[in-house]
Amino acid sequence: MFIADAHLDLAMNAMEWNRDLSQSIDNIRARELGQTDKPDRGLGTLSFGEMRRGGVGLCVATQIARYVAPGNPMSGWHSQEQAWAMTQAQLAWYRAMEERGHLRQIRDRDGLQQHLSDWQTGHSDAPLGYVLSLEGADSLVTLSHLERAYGEGLRAVGPAHYGSGVYAQGTDATGDLGPRGRELLKEMERLGMILDVTHLCDDSLRDALDHFGGRVWASHSNCRALVPHNRQLADDHIRELVSRGAVIGVAFSGWMLVRGWVYGESTPAQHNLTLSSVVDHIDHICQLAGSVRHCAIGSDLDGGFGRDQCPVDVSTIADLPLLAVKLAERGYSADDVALIMHGNVVRFLGEALPG
Repeated sequence: MFIADAHLDLAMNAMEWNRDLSQSIDNIRARELGQTDKPDRGLGTLSFGEMRRGGVGLCVATQIARYVAPGNPMSGWHSQEQAWAMTQAQLAWYRAMEERGHLRQIRDRDGLQQHLSDWQTGHSDAPLGYVLSLEGADSLVTLSHLERAYGEGLRAVGPAHYGSGVYAQGTDATGDLGPRGRELLKEMERLGMILDVTHLCDDSLRDALDHFGGRVWASHSNCRALVPHNRQLADDHIRELVSRGAVIGVAFSGWMLVRGWVYGESTPAQHNLTLSSVVDHIDHICQLAGSVRHCAIGSDLDGGFGRDQCPVDVSTIADLPLLAVKLAERGYSADDVALIMHGNVVRFLGEALPG
């Protein structure tokens, strides 16, 4: 089955984790043996080969670089200009992978349809398709930087990541957007960009939905009703997103899937964390929505975690097709499974991307 993943941090893995995704997953893991600078060293789940093996022919791929003000204990860059420069290094990597034939950037509806056609007729030779998204808007020094990024193919923006941001407040923070954030949304709407509400704190999420009239989605968000945390979507958030025609991608990170996860201590085996846990969140969204048309995969695999924090039945991203089996076992029809695995993302992008 063709699979669309609404959230992968490809360039972050390449530029900050120093992973050559064109190599085999075994080579990537072997290269990291003995390294301790990241908790997931040697446990990665992502490579171009594994994406292709699993049929993950389309993804939303990110640029990400946080600005941290003086006194902010989080990791990040000490100026917005440095953050912008990091996103441009990530963009250069995407371009290099396009030149190598590994990736194809999708900027509009025609490009999307051509890519889908190529994969239908023989994906062994087709590049992996990606739609470019910005996770956290701190790197946008001015609104003119947003327009420049749009010219390079940026099609979705999540205004905040973790903590307090330049344009919005993210996970574990509080507060609304403020004037700069509202100006950002106005410019995004003018350009026809997608607003990604993932990571917005409740105050900023409410403010964003009140001030943005364009297309909205949550690329990688799970359910607060199942695992309480401000990073998760509350039921009223889900209902409102559904009313806006949004698609919600379910993430595969252990602490977002099961209760009681202790970061740095818990293991997937201890919590019996399997793809059935992913289905729990998908099913909750579908029940609230009254249909399957608003749920998707937003795996976030290798988004700062690897096999240390993902379902035990996922060794690499090539195992995503097993989710279709779990959905069928839960009673979802073949048509419904296809919508969750790719159809909802494809439909949303077909409507939201420029003509």
